[in-house]
Amino acid sequence: MPSYLVQFAQSHDEFRLPEFESLAVIENVNVKFNRDEYRLDRPFLKVEIESDEEAAKLVKRAILIKSIYELWGEGENLEELHASVRETSDRWPHYMGKSFKFSVTAFGSTIVAKKSLEMINSFSFLGFDGDIDMTNPQFQFSILVDFGSERSKYMKVGTFEAEKMYLGKLVTSGSRDLVNRYNLKKRNYLGTTSMDAELSLIMANQALAGPGKLVYDPFVGTGSFLFTCSHFGAYTLGSDIDGRQIRGKGKSSIKSNIAQYDLGDRVLDTLTFDICHNPWRIDNWLDAIVTDPPYGVRAGAKKLGRKENSKKQVSLRTYEGLPMHERDDYYPPTKPYEMSEVLMDLLEFSARQLRLGGRLVYWLPTIVDEYSNEDVPQHPCMKLISNSEQNFGAWSRRLITMQKVAEAHQGEHATIPVHHHSENDVTANRVEQQVRMREEESTEEAEQNKQQPGHYAFREKYFGVF
Repeated sequence: MPSYLVQFAQSHDEFRLPEFESLAVIENVNVKFNRDEYRLDRPFLKVEIESDEEAAKLVKRAILIKSIYELWGEGENLEELHASVRETSDRWPHYMGKSFKFSVTAFGSTIVAKKSLEMINSFSFLGFDGDIDMTNPQFQFSILVDFGSERSKYMKVGTFEAEKMYLGKLVTSGSRDLVNRYNLKKRNYLGTTSMDAELSLIMANQALAGPGKLVYDPFVGTGSFLFTCSHFGAYTLGSDIDGRQIRGKGKSSIKSNIAQYDLGDRVLDTLTFDICHNPWRIDNWLDAIVTDPPYGVRAGAKKLGRKENSKKQVSLRTYEGLPMHERDDYYPPTKPYEMSEVLMDLLEFSARQLRLGGRLVYWLPTIVDEYSNEDVPQHPCMKLISNSEQNFGAWSRRLITMQKVAEAHQGEHATIPVHHHSENDVTANRVEQQVRMREEESTEEAEQNKQQPGHYAFREKYFGVF
């Protein structure tokens, strides 16, 4: 198969490859590449694809792909690049008599205009005899010079200690129009936890959202994932224990956002209930679950029920014999929902409700120094597809993508292979001990704390330390 060069956008480096692989699944494009050659700090990935048409499919809805080039040559310097390009002489006749354009793009440094022109003229051996059209050429060629991530900022601009050089024929370029369309600054209705448009679109791609698929968000908030998944043709549905975010205020609500994006025929509904006490009475009906579980930085997680140490007397009836839950002003009691519990319940729910091949895409918050790959909840019928980090310094959140690969059977449950405390142990004093320096802790207590996942009691740790 022909070789191509994928140029990624220079942002969210850990998310590039998972999105790229998801796009290949969505578009049913056969892609081959050496994963060991991919570097997070560089913008390129060398791949093999069957044709230009197949390569172009990968960019149609990509968020982190900037361009794809048919690779004509590569080398560590200009001489090696020339030698590599000369081996493609069988391609040259096709471009005779056609208008074309050459450009030079540098990564990690800058190339002065005079040097760029010299580089372009050095490829005169190609013999192209068509018109040079800098505005609307039939074909565009690019000399891509990668100076590497270790290049010193004190090196003279225009000097050539390039790490790698490529010549490629442009196949197609991506667009940032979607990110701009769903930009939060332009959205009619927002909440404190509304997800950034770029990340929402990436998650929709990793969930394989597409026409005819049904995507669900069990912690819908203000509906960011409903809009991006619906944009790609999926039917979407959301729920939340807090109906106030769904209803909004005045004319501003999820419904006003649906109208803003003209997605009324794809966003099916938004409902209010606790995911732990959901109304669904069937299994295997969802194609994807895309969500940002509430981890407490801006909004504390809650679920139905009373705290175990609550002193309030439970009464089922009021005067006149009317059950409390039937009163118009009744709000059911809630209690804190610890992050580990949230994730376990989410994975259990996904294992039952997803169809075979369906995906779960969610955010996992964690304390960086306490995180381990074992912290990610597992389930016998769910396979981990990708685990990408967005780092904020002392804490981070990880985008987890899992796929259902087998039917859930009775007795199979989600697990995290670490120690958990009971709800009664999660007190302010206990959390304070967990996040402080460990010098005063006993050996037994320190060992116990090491076994806790990095996301355990995340809200208390976040506000206790940061």
